[in-house]
Amino acid sequence: MNKCTVMFLVTGLLCLPVAAIAHPGHAGDGFGAGFMHPFLGLDHLLAMVVVGIWSVLHSRRVWLAPLCFVCFLAIGAMLGHGGLVVPQLEPLVAASVLVLGLMLTLPLGRGTSVPLAVIGAFALCHGMAHGGELGAAGSVLAGIVIGSAILHGAGMLLASHVLQQREAWAHRLGQAVALVGGYLLVNTLF
Repeated sequence: MNKCTVMFLVTGLLCLPVAAIAHPGHAGDGFGAGFMHPFLGLDHLLAMVVVGIWSVLHSRRVWLAPLCFVCFLAIGAMLGHGGLVVPQLEPLVAASVLVLGLMLTLPLGRGTSVPLAVIGAFALCHGMAHGGELGAAGSVLAGIVIGSAILHGAGMLLASHVLQQREAWAHRLGQAVALVGGYLLVNTLF
């Protein structure tokens, strides 16, 4: 993959409609709506891909961060479905994009305990944002978890085939994602 292709893909991701960050209610319900949300919600799309990228670039156990995210996403969704309400949840979800982007700008090869805790905490927020939308069968949650795992895998592939050999590109991508996250955060506050 050449530099132009990577920049085209990144630009495409960053130009998705900002309106897609809204969490209340999906167009439809069930597995399909849950599955599509991580792909159509800009905050989810960027967070999932960045977690996959981070896992390859910063962890020896590459599946640990994505597994942590989907597990805590599911736990957060069940907590939200059970009625747990966290104030300022939308800004926390937007902040996850900012912080995860910044995590890509850190030097490679750091420890994983603190970043995994951060990833898990933000996954809880993403899950709680959808807790009220879960049906009794949990098909929306199953769709969100599987869609999220696929995006983690896409980030892992991007990191393995392009970014692992080009640390500067990973840092620039992290900076770009952090800027989008900052914009999303400001957008949720005002």
